[in-house]
Amino acid sequence: MKPSRLLIVDDEPGMLRAVERVLGRRHQVVSYELPLDALAHAREYNPDLAILDVRMPQMDGFELMARLRELVPGIDIILMTGSASEPDQKLIRAVRENAFYFIQKPFDSEVLRTLVERCLELRHLAEDNRRHVRRLEGELSQATAFQRSLLPREEAVINGFRLAGRYQPTSELGGDFFDFARVGTTGAALVIADVSGHGVSAAMLTGIVKAGFRAAQVEDFDPVAVVEQVHASLKSFGADQFVTMIAARLSAEKGLEYVNAGHPTGLLTLPGGSIERLETTGPIVSQIFPAGSWSAETRSFTEGAHLLLYTDGISEARSPTDELFGEERVAAAARRLDGGGNLLDHLLTEVREWSGGRPIADDLTLVLAMRPN
Repeated sequence: MKPSRLLIVDDEPGMLRAVERVLGRRHQVVSYELPLDALAHAREYNPDLAILDVRMPQMDGFELMARLRELVPGIDIILMTGSASEPDQKLIRAVRENAFYFIQKPFDSEVLRTLVERCLELRHLAEDNRRHVRRLEGELSQATAFQRSLLPREEAVINGFRLAGRYQPTSELGGDFFDFARVGTTGAALVIADVSGHGVSAAMLTGIVKAGFRAAQVEDFDPVAVVEQVHASLKSFGADQFVTMIAARLSAEKGLEYVNAGHPTGLLTLPGGSIERLETTGPIVSQIFPAGSWSAETRSFTEGAHLLLYTDGISEARSPTDELFGEERVAAAARRLDGGGNLLDHLLTEVREWSGGRPIADDLTLVLAMRPN
């Protein structure tokens, strides 16, 4: 490790020589008797630590400390004084102005050496922490970009079916996911999922959900095949890692085929305005449950029908009085369909207004599928 750069300012030449003898063997030391001389060379020298006398001509140590910080942001300061007048007041001011330490002259050389080494040690630790944080921020940024790349475009038309999705994570790396796919020349497939946790592990799980969804292409995105693919991919994870999801396939011939694996109830709005609820057809996707635990159900999906899917961040959003937004409010929004993605945007706005401007506690994800008239 290269020597630290120390700046010593004291109008007593004898004190400067004493400090240089104590600290000069281990560190690079530059000293000045006058504050203005120190300021003239401070930016170029760029010291790590300055040791300043409080009582000096031209300006006192407190003013010099402030001006040094303007020239060398992040510099550490130790103040010293030989004055016996008002030592407590000087100490209080040093603390308030964030000096590292305040020391009374005369002082023991070992005390000064130890104090300086401790200051520099903490400084190096802080720089290590900053480098670590910058590295983590870079990795987080890359992971966030990767996770966002897993999502499809928010609006799509696939074989005549209109699909829309919205995703608003509560943190940089959320735990929700949705995707769309083409099924042959007549159908469309979609999935919405909520994985356990947040952060890097959640990002990994959303990648697994996408891989499982896409792997089911060989079986024309059969909903059971989609869930089984995700389940098989979770074998290397513990029982505390799980996914709730709805996988669905739309076609003019078979209508709506879906599997609800422990996910919030889907809402199918029919042309007359009635709503059918897509309840669970199997447990959450977890290694706790064996393969074959999920079954598919079929619903009519005629022209003018709309399918609304959402994650529990929507229904479990809380008001300032701790009241849940609830499934019925989601269903009420589903009855007010007004042109595809607009419903999703309006519903997100309602949820945020319901929360009274407080931070959302969970990711907000919505998917809408329509069969136009």
